[in-house]
Amino acid sequence: MKPALWNTLYSLAELGASQRPVKISTTQLARVIHSSQQTASRQLIQLEKTGLVERHFNVNGGWIRITENGMDELRRVYLNLKTVMEGATPTLKLEGTVFQGLQEGAYYVGQKGYRRQFTEKLGFDPYPGTLNIRLRSKADFQTRKELEAYPAILIEGFGNEHRSFGPLRCYRVTINGQVQGALMTIQRTHYDSSVVELIAPVKLREKLNLKDGDKVVVEAFISGEMPPHRT
Repeated sequence: MKPALWNTLYSLAELGASQRPVKISTTQLARVIHSSQQTASRQLIQLEKTGLVERHFNVNGGWIRITENGMDELRRVYLNLKTVMEGATPTLKLEGTVFQGLQEGAYYVGQKGYRRQFTEKLGFDPYPGTLNIRLRSKADFQTRKELEAYPAILIEGFGNEHRSFGPLRCYRVTINGQVQGALMTIQRTHYDSSVVELIAPVKLREKLNLKDGDKVVVEAFISGEMPPHRT
């Protein structure tokens, strides 16, 4: 997002649009963001087109509210600034329980277009499969949402003569404090946001002696830097 658009979104949040619809004209907004009325109008149109704000009009004028996508954008910038200002490597912890997935992980993780990038960008060639865990608590759902607001390691999509494969976003993690791997967020997936998919250079079920229903603790390293390797 361009800085000027982010500034307008932030200004709307300061005016209360993150909590409720606020009544404001483009002339009023222009004074707040120190721009012309035409610029304020153009920026509102762009924010609405990208799904970051909603606008409604009635006999009393125009009302604006920041959408959930808009709030995610504000959180993303806030978390990035927090990382820069605090100077520490932030970590986030998630807990979930192991479950048997659709067994599609081996097919996707085994694709050469993905494996090459995993090796180059994550530093390991993953076992052909994923460990699926299901988040249970509201706090873990919120932590996952916070995690996805941070910059990720991008695994680019690709295609072959048969089909296309979408991009992946990865975060470096340790699983149960023992194995280093990565958490993947997948654009095209059958799972909802309660499911987390993990990859590692080993078969996690065997290495950690896991069965369906066992609890797993995942610690994500936001900066992408991992601690010294655990053996």
